[in-house]
Amino acid sequence: MSTDSSNATIDAIARVYAQSLLELAEAAGGNEKVAETSEQLHAIVEIVRAEPAFAEFLRSPIVKRSNRGSSLQRILDGQVSDLLLRFILVLNDKGRLARLSDIAAAFEELLNDRFGRVEVDVFTVEGGLDDAQMSLLSEKIRTRLGKEPVFHQYADPSLLGGLVLRVGDQLIDGSVRGRLRDLRESLLDRGAAEIQADGESFYSGDSSSASSDVVQG
Repeated sequence: MSTDSSNATIDAIARVYAQSLLELAEAAGGNEKVAETSEQLHAIVEIVRAEPAFAEFLRSPIVKRSNRGSSLQRILDGQVSDLLLRFILVLNDKGRLARLSDIAAAFEELLNDRFGRVEVDVFTVEGGLDDAQMSLLSEKIRTRLGKEPVFHQYADPSLLGGLVLRVGDQLIDGSVRGRLRDLRESLLDRGAAEIQADGESFYSGDSSSASSDVVQG
């Protein structure tokens, strides 16, 4: 099986589990329970990303599922809702905990579609825009996409200035680095065009004159 097919299967599995979690949360308490579940699931995923040892514990085939389940019960009991705890234990029993981040991402996509939201990653040099800038950016995205933006801000000093937006699978580069890259490419393209024009002029004009001079001489 190719890598692309494997990834597609994994994504499909993540969506199935995410849909199940969404339906369970809605049945347990409507939108309020859905929001609580989303917040708690996001918090767990952030811990997984920040703590490599915990991430390895979740996906390691060496750890027995029964032992891991008991540990998760002790760690998460009282920290997350019973619904989410049971869901995570099911993932453990099914050997799907390694896909927790994918499932969380699929869960957020379902919520975004349902509530008309769009995830927007904002990259700036210092990792933060002020309230006025965020308000202006929010209004532009609402006007253009007709959706409510959910922002995630990140620092990237290599941008030199300006900002880069990732809206879904679209990348909008308004950084100084991006403008310098565009300028460089423009200058290279212009230089190549001028060299080509000079070459064509030489072969069509100058070379003819040179041949004529030789004949006349």
